[in-house]
Amino acid sequence: MRKSLLGLAVAATLLSAVAHAETATYALDPTHTFVSFEIGHFGTSTNKGRFDKKEGSVQMDRAGKSGKLEVTVDTASINTGTSAFDKHLQSPDLFDAAKYPTIKFVSDKFVFNGDKVAEITGNLTLLGKTQPVTLKANQFNCYQSPMLKREVCGGDFETTIDRTAFAMNYGVDWGFPKNVRLIVQAEGVKQ
Repeated sequence: MRKSLLGLAVAATLLSAVAHAETATYALDPTHTFVSFEIGHFGTSTNKGRFDKKEGSVQMDRAGKSGKLEVTVDTASINTGTSAFDKHLQSPDLFDAAKYPTIKFVSDKFVFNGDKVAEITGNLTLLGKTQPVTLKANQFNCYQSPMLKREVCGGDFETTIDRTAFAMNYGVDWGFPKNVRLIVQAEGVKQ
């Protein structure tokens, strides 16, 4: 009898935990989401740019410590503040925006530290090549937006990639670095 009661108690606890786990969907807010990059320029300065058009969604279960993410970036929307440089970045030398109009990051592995996302591991597709990438969170938070009257979650994430792993080799022979720092500032609005 005691084993049966103990078994029922354990089952009820597990069912209760499952019932409390809730996967929520968040749409990326384009006004609070930025995808940018930094790469050294002959060891003297840093070239920076961002992509102005991006979209995506996140599914996250904070209680269950899991999530999924999909982000698509329009490569033609690159913006460095200098139109001639933007055109060169869009050319076949680098992003080849005509042939590869999007960059995509897809993840189904979120790592939590307590109730906050610490890192997101997934696959980055750039120039038709896909490589694993881990975005580390510098900060993460969820809050009730007083303006939207909905929960918003987001943070600042970053990683460094070897661009030659995606066959983006332009300038490497001249001394341009292979490593590019990617910075993603994102906020998603609960749907």
